[in-house]
Amino acid sequence: MNKPPGFDLVERARAIAPLIAGEADEIERTRRLTAPAVSALIENGLYRALLPRSAGGAEVAPEIFMQMLEEVAKADASTAWCLGQCGVCAMTAAYLDPDAAQEIFNSPPGILAWGAIAHEVHAEPGGYRVTARWDFASGSRQASWLGAHVQVIEADGTRRRKPDGAPEVRTILFPASRATMYDVWDVIGLSGTGTDSYSVDNLFIPEKFAALRDEPAALREPGLLYRFNTYTMFGLGFAAVSLGVARATLDAAIDLARGKASAGIKAMRENNAVQATIGRTEGNLRAARAYLYATASAAWHDLPHSGDLTSEHRTALRLASTWTIHQAASVVDAAYRMAGATAVFSANPFERRFRDMHAISQQIQARDTHYEDVGRAILSSGADAPRTTSQRISGA
Repeated sequence: MNKPPGFDLVERARAIAPLIAGEADEIERTRRLTAPAVSALIENGLYRALLPRSAGGAEVAPEIFMQMLEEVAKADASTAWCLGQCGVCAMTAAYLDPDAAQEIFNSPPGILAWGAIAHEVHAEPGGYRVTARWDFASGSRQASWLGAHVQVIEADGTRRRKPDGAPEVRTILFPASRATMYDVWDVIGLSGTGTDSYSVDNLFIPEKFAALRDEPAALREPGLLYRFNTYTMFGLGFAAVSLGVARATLDAAIDLARGKASAGIKAMRENNAVQATIGRTEGNLRAARAYLYATASAAWHDLPHSGDLTSEHRTALRLASTWTIHQAASVVDAAYRMAGATAVFSANPFERRFRDMHAISQQIQARDTHYEDVGRAILSSGADAPRTTSQRISGA
């Protein structure tokens, strides 16, 4: 059977998973990805999955990116989360001048990270000037470049606006060496991501390092991948991370049930309640994974015909990503409860994954308001559900 282009990245992720699993305790202890883990990701090209081919990247389909993250997440959620974050950040190259993209992504280690949208920059001849601090920069401790999403203030003090009247948001990029880092990531889950804060003071950003990210008119790459915006890809990527965590947690519970027996109590593998829980939970996990991948695949295969993601595509992808994360959290909860007291010991493969999964479920990609957005879209369009062209043709 022919493998899809870029599938070797999935195989490479699977091959280095034992190394990453072996580093997981140190990643958790130090709240940073370790040097061996980062080196393995770089050497195998995993950070470059979504980088344009013109910049030396793999430019793979979303399905390959998601499978790659799943494999890494089975070994360690924090590593997969950082990989997903920085991997999507690399899509910014599609909106940059080629020389700027080369400077950022082809000077080792060639990793970009950023934090939440906040603050403003002031326009000056040839670029922008900024003094600000940003939070939630997953992967920033491995990055050679940092970014920030900011509104633009013109020289006369007015806010720069797009043709539709909305404020223009630029993604400014600068060497990580120009920023001050703040160690603030002391959390219950995804501890190893080093999702810290950073600031710059009176920093000048040349125009070529201020991208109009996710603006179709600014897109410089022809590849279908870049018809997916970064927000959508973050959702798909982090949903895939949640599937990997859920798969590893449920597998650990199944292994435990095969061998655990307590004095005077029926062995777990012979317990009807345990058997039923495993059956239902396995079905829920497989259903969530199938739904996520089918939705992503349908949108991808529609692109040559539609030319862009339609509003139906975007709604369907948002629903699938959010629902998958919530289902993965339910799978982890079921496996955790099934493991009983065994699950509370840090030496066993449950406690950390439980915390990591619930940290994932608190992120913006899993917020409940996405269901409101989907419901509003369904009601306003008159459609029964958000479906892609492929699903309508097949009658799904």
